[in-house]
Amino acid sequence: MKIRFWSEKTEKKKENRRRHHYDNNREISVITYVFLAVFVAMLIYLGYFTQISAKNIINSNYNKRQTLLESRIVRGDIISADGNVLATNVSDGEGGYFRSYPYRNTFAHIVGYSTHGVLGIESMENYTLLTCDGNIVRRIKNDLEGVKNHGDNVYTTLNTKMQEAAYDAMDDRKGAVVAMNVKTGEILCVVSKPDFDPNEVIGRWDRLNEDTENSPLLNRAFLGSYPPGSTFKIVTALEYLKEHGGNVSDYGFECKGSFEYKGSLINCFNETSHGWVNFDDSFAQSCNSSFANISSKLDKKKFASTLSDLMFNKELPLPFKYSMAYSDIGPSSSTDDLLQTGIGQGRTTISPIHMLMITSAIANDGVLMKPYVISEIKNADGGTIKKTKAREYGRLIDENHAESLRKMMREVVVNGTGRRAFDTEGYLISGKTGSAEYSSNKSLSHAWFTGFAGEEEPEIAVTVIVEGGGSGGSVAVPVAKRVFDAYFN
Repeated sequence: MKIRFWSEKTEKKKENRRRHHYDNNREISVITYVFLAVFVAMLIYLGYFTQISAKNIINSNYNKRQTLLESRIVRGDIISADGNVLATNVSDGEGGYFRSYPYRNTFAHIVGYSTHGVLGIESMENYTLLTCDGNIVRRIKNDLEGVKNHGDNVYTTLNTKMQEAAYDAMDDRKGAVVAMNVKTGEILCVVSKPDFDPNEVIGRWDRLNEDTENSPLLNRAFLGSYPPGSTFKIVTALEYLKEHGGNVSDYGFECKGSFEYKGSLINCFNETSHGWVNFDDSFAQSCNSSFANISSKLDKKKFASTLSDLMFNKELPLPFKYSMAYSDIGPSSSTDDLLQTGIGQGRTTISPIHMLMITSAIANDGVLMKPYVISEIKNADGGTIKKTKAREYGRLIDENHAESLRKMMREVVVNGTGRRAFDTEGYLISGKTGSAEYSSNKSLSHAWFTGFAGEEEPEIAVTVIVEGGGSGGSVAVPVAKRVFDAYFN
């Protein structure tokens, strides 16, 4: 009995030791896995920081590391698609450098400046321009000798000839011009007026910043928010096509210069009477009365869905700051809201870049290519660090509806309000004009034109707005034509 009792007691002690040992091992395993998970999370965060967050943090105006980088690195160059230097550092002859912009005002808003908060590409690629990825032996040698290394160079998609044509065509008028390759998404030119000379920003900063009447520092191409006027009839026409299965052959309307419906009155521009018009005529002649009639027949809920498809009230796939397009059309919208929106008035607003993106999608069979302005990053030795590839953003418009809209936009130039763009050599322009009221004074309006052109098929799109310009056909169309000519001729 004593032997048996001793044996049971011994086995119990052994079992307790095994359990204690197992518990200890389990605790060690848990701690090990926790530390491993923390380590993996740190690696992931480090990778995220290196690839994404670091660039944003370095670009912050409040990051003092920028000053440290600038003391060690000569800021890289910004170069156009055709090889022209748009921004570079020039020696002051005393061991220092100053930033030089050879084209002065012409590229002011898109290239930007590198002082007082930074703007444009100077801001977008601040991290890149202050990063040296050149030959490591030379970098170390320069560091040891106290010689500054040269930052990476930024190659853009900007076309100098088109940029100069747009800048000159706008003259001293307020507004914006922006152009894009519809097949790739390359931004080809960006002009905003009034402008400024980035070489003089330091000396004139207070005056530029305090000029609220002209807002010369505002990039109207991206940050301008305007009523679209008759250019919005592209969207209204699209909705009508969708709701009628693409068949609009039975539409007809007698225009007498105005249209009244349930207490709402819509007038044609300058109260012009267009007479009997079909659907295509209504679009080509930009007949407000007919389009108010068309709008009165639209399904508000479906209209709101189409607006959403076209990125109204949504973020845009853009690498720079922009104004979001706005429209409040929905099931509860009033009749007056529906009619006003249908002709591009009321509370609907859009930026020139957004209008350009819609136009580009129409030109490209309904598919929007993701816009970009940086084509390549190269080090000072000419080695490629990064190259941007053309990418689809997605389909905005059905292919058949896009084809119908292209034909209608060509008719605007052939027989409608855009006839000033008809006389071209070697290529064809299609588009839509607009005259957008912006105040209680009905005689004042912004002049719009948005369109595309190509030799055999659409290649590029251009959008123009001239603030207070009046008629889009008379004022905005000639500006766009000069930009198209610069590309094709």
